[in-house]
Amino acid sequence: MSFSEQLKQDAQEILEVTYQHPFVQGIARGDLCAEQLIHYVKQDHAYLNAMIQARGMAIAKSDNREDMEMFHKSIAYVLYDEGRAHENLCRVAGVDYADLQGFPLTPSAHHYVSHMLAAAATGTVADIIAATLPCPWVYDEIGRRLVREINPDPSHPFYDWIMIYGNDTSGAIDRYFARLDQLAAETSEAARERMRDLFLTSCKMEYNFFDMAYRLEEWPV
Repeated sequence: MSFSEQLKQDAQEILEVTYQHPFVQGIARGDLCAEQLIHYVKQDHAYLNAMIQARGMAIAKSDNREDMEMFHKSIAYVLYDEGRAHENLCRVAGVDYADLQGFPLTPSAHHYVSHMLAAAATGTVADIIAATLPCPWVYDEIGRRLVREINPDPSHPFYDWIMIYGNDTSGAIDRYFARLDQLAAETSEAARERMRDLFLTSCKMEYNFFDMAYRLEEWPV
């Protein structure tokens, strides 16, 4: 079993619990309230800014153009394409996407961003991949499962969101996992264990992120 396949296997329980979370199931049913959607978009916009920064640091640490191109393409996707998913949620909530940008992070989002940026600042290229890959992987897995299980048509309120994440044919996620396998094979067991910890921690934080939005989490003081 490859390193990446073992990571996916180790994360299956987290992935299943995340899929069953009320926020994700609310996407499936199309019945999340406007406040939950707004809270999610505010935090996800800020989180994705940090994702761009983390992968920008990965470019700075890369020693070959293949890795630079891989990170560059994912940055471009976040900048120019992923906002379509936010726009879908904003339409349902009846708000303008531009009005939900620039808000401070809640505790769970702050924790996730800090974890990811710390890995980017202090870690290797492999560490950055391990810390940032769970986000697109979890969304891809959730999106594809939603497509299989509910088979939404365009009348579904979250049709665009589901199809954006459930119908990706770019191969970008597979490319990241393949590169992680290459890097894992070239490093020590201690480094692989660090990569595993970064990956699984980010998977857990994906659950926390959906939970944060569902509960309308704010700082207690």
